[in-house]
Amino acid sequence: MAAKKYRQQTNELKVSKGQLKQGVDREKLGADREKLGADREKLGANRERLAQEQIHIRTKAMEAVSDGIFIMDAKTPDFHIIYANASFYSLTGYAKNEVIGCNYFLLYGSNADLRILEEIKQTIRHGKSFHGEMLNFRKNGEKYWSLLRIAPVRDSKGVITHYVGIKTDTTLMKQRDLEIVEQREELLHVTRVGKLAEFVSSLAHEISQPLTAILSYAQAAQRMLADREPQLQEILQYIISDDQRAVEVIRRLRSLLKKSKPTFEPLDINALIKDTVTLMMAHITVMNKVVKFELDIKLPLIHGDRIQLQQVILNLISNSLEAMEESSDSRILLIRTLRKTTDMIRVEVEDSGCGIPEENMKKLFVHFFTSKPDGLGMGLSISRSIIEAHGGRLDARNNTDQGATFFFTLPVNPMDG
Repeated sequence: MAAKKYRQQTNELKVSKGQLKQGVDREKLGADREKLGADREKLGANRERLAQEQIHIRTKAMEAVSDGIFIMDAKTPDFHIIYANASFYSLTGYAKNEVIGCNYFLLYGSNADLRILEEIKQTIRHGKSFHGEMLNFRKNGEKYWSLLRIAPVRDSKGVITHYVGIKTDTTLMKQRDLEIVEQREELLHVTRVGKLAEFVSSLAHEISQPLTAILSYAQAAQRMLADREPQLQEILQYIISDDQRAVEVIRRLRSLLKKSKPTFEPLDINALIKDTVTLMMAHITVMNKVVKFELDIKLPLIHGDRIQLQQVILNLISNSLEAMEESSDSRILLIRTLRKTTDMIRVEVEDSGCGIPEENMKKLFVHFFTSKPDGLGMGLSISRSIIEAHGGRLDARNNTDQGATFFFTLPVNPMDG
């Protein structure tokens, strides 16, 4: 009996120990489960924090770029904007409260090209991307060019939920491209003008021959009719005088167009001015303008190239005549010479035309700048280069009453100082 009781107690003890171990294991399992739950919560929090950081970085990146970025809601038929970055507001000129919730296409204004806008709408409605350059208008009406890219955004099922767009300001690039095209056309025009000058020079040579013959015949007839037919003698003298005047005009024209190295020599600036005006007198008369002179007759000689300086004077007079062309009241062109300093003389060409707009004043002498529709933009820049090569300075100013004055200085001939 004692042995049986001992075995029973032993078995009960084993059962108690097993139950105790099982309870400890359960407690440990519960603790492990709690730890696993805490780790999962921590992992979830880390993932949420990482996701928030990524969203923050993406938002900051979109706000930092210079391109205008916007997002449209595809579920609305009017293409409502739900997001736009700072560059988009700066580019379009609209404030945030004028953009968010607004139909994107209304931001183009009434002057926009409706055909392009319709093309953009049809493209994105068919789930395709749009890519193209177009002219835009800011809120204040100012024009600018932009490269527009719009792409659809799809969900996990492939359904389009949004459209994201990027606008890149290409105004400067567009202007540079246009300037390159204009310069190319102007250079081609320079080439044509150069060939025309060669043609005119050749034509002047051909005209000189019959003029010489006419002069010879008229002089021969004058000798044959000496002391007879006084009225006929007078007519012959008119023919001779006009012939000689035509020959002189052609001679000066050929000299002006002649390609040769600069020849610096002592020159009378007053005589050079009068010769140039004589060359242009027919044109001045046709335009119904009058040239007046205020020339200092005591000026010393200058040292320069006759043809180059004549080219400068010719260009300044032509510009002044064109400035007075639009107004019949602007008739007088004044050319003035004076002694500026001991070793410098000054020439002024003063017109009574429309004057020079203030915004053009700093660009007058820049290559290829012109305010005339058919202008080349080379005359004034070449003229300044010629005067500077002579040791002087060419400049311009608006008159206090009307018109503008172009003026340049030239050094006195050292031998005539």
